[in-house]
Amino acid sequence: MNAPRPHPRTFHAAAPVQQRPMLALGLRLGSAFLFSILLLLVKLSGERGLWLPETLVWRQAVPTLVLLVWLAAQGQLHRLRTARPLVHFRRTLIGSAGMFLTLGVVLLLPLAESTVLGFTAPIFAVFLSVLLLHEKVGPWRIGAVALGLIGVAIMANPTTAHLPLFGLAVGIGAAFMVALVSIQLRDLGRTEEPVTIVFYFSAMSLPLLAIALPFAPAGYDHPFHHDAVGWLMLGGIGVLGLFSQLLMTAALRFGRVSSVIVMDYAQFGWSLLWGWLVFGHLPPASTWLGAPAIIAAGVIIARREHLRGQRIALQAQPA
Repeated sequence: MNAPRPHPRTFHAAAPVQQRPMLALGLRLGSAFLFSILLLLVKLSGERGLWLPETLVWRQAVPTLVLLVWLAAQGQLHRLRTARPLVHFRRTLIGSAGMFLTLGVVLLLPLAESTVLGFTAPIFAVFLSVLLLHEKVGPWRIGAVALGLIGVAIMANPTTAHLPLFGLAVGIGAAFMVALVSIQLRDLGRTEEPVTIVFYFSAMSLPLLAIALPFAPAGYDHPFHHDAVGWLMLGGIGVLGLFSQLLMTAALRFGRVSSVIVMDYAQFGWSLLWGWLVFGHLPPASTWLGAPAIIAAGVIIARREHLRGQRIALQAQPA
């Protein structure tokens, strides 16, 4: 007699995802490109006077509506079923704070400098691995952390006060949250589709962000009252955020964090280009000296993590 079929509402843990490193690298590279344009639009919208909390609301509202309508039209709302709502909510809290800092720093600093500070995320990942996972850190990663911190100090350049301390603090805080989010996404990617992860992050964070709308500062145009250019900017931020996040989440599903994060450094080139073409800004010497140190530190950490992952995988194989 045939075995009974499982109830369609029953949740099944996803089968282990086959690692496809080249696909993961390509997805992450595409995500970095789209995110660089998103940051450009955020900076332009800020110069037009759009309030950051409202920008964040639309950043999350567009993905929520687009994904919901698309899945409903395909008859695939069942893909949103999850057995891990609390994990999604935790990711939402961390991701919302990270998004606020990541998008907020581009309003305080030039695009290139704000992007480079985001590259300190691997440095924080090392600290987190020691504090939370009690991992042993070898001389390579210790040296990389020191190199990255030296790069940040060079960029800060207190003798010329090129970058405001508050902007530096926001940029470094954003990188710390990115490190936490990467760990969360890697964990969720073991059982959840990218569409599911992105939808719950957008849908759960939307009401949290919307709480701020009634408290717009004096002199700010009432939320939802914008000209055509303002609406296009907000819509573009939402659409770019959706596809950038889908690509980033998919990359972490098919490849290790330590491997795919290297592609993020391409975003520095795009930020330099947008800053020069749109704002006529070229970074000073302190950025050109500090940025390579930070990027080199991230590459070293990513390389060591990749080798460590390969070593663990080989040790786990049966003799």
